[in-house]
Amino acid sequence: MREFGRDLRVADFVRDELASIIHFGMRDPRVGMVTVNEVTVSKDLSYADIYVSSIDTDSQDKRDDLIRVLNKAAGFFRSELAKRHSMRTTPQPRFHYDEIVESGPRLEKLIEAAVREDEDRKARHIDADSSGNEPDV
Repeated sequence: MREFGRDLRVADFVRDELASIIHFGMRDPRVGMVTVNEVTVSKDLSYADIYVSSIDTDSQDKRDDLIRVLNKAAGFFRSELAKRHSMRTTPQPRFHYDEIVESGPRLEKLIEAAVREDEDRKARHIDADSSGNEPDV
C-alpha cells in the first residue's frame, strides 16, 4: 500500500486551514458563505489550486467577482497559512470556482431520466414478447 504523498497531505492541510481562514478571518462583505471543495498542490509545493463554491453566487458575474476577490487576497491567505505550519515554503493560492457542485444535481436528473427511459423500454419489450407482437423500437 502506497503512503499518501506530501503534496496530498499539504493539500488536506491547506483545504482545512483556508476554510477556517475564510470563515473566521475574512471581513470582506463580498465573500459570503464559501465552501472549499478541493485543493490540489503542485509537486514542488509552489502552487495550490483551490476550488470553491458559494450559495451566495447565483450568477456568473457574482462567481467571477468572488474569485477575483479571493485571488486578490491570495497574499493574505498565504501569510495566514505560513503562520499555521512549519514547512519551508507555503504554496501560492490560486482560486477557481467549482462548477461541479452546481452541475451535479442537473447530471443526476439526466441519469435518472435515462434510467427511467431504459426501464420503460424494457417493460415495453417484455409486454410485446408476452403478447407475441414485435416490440416497438
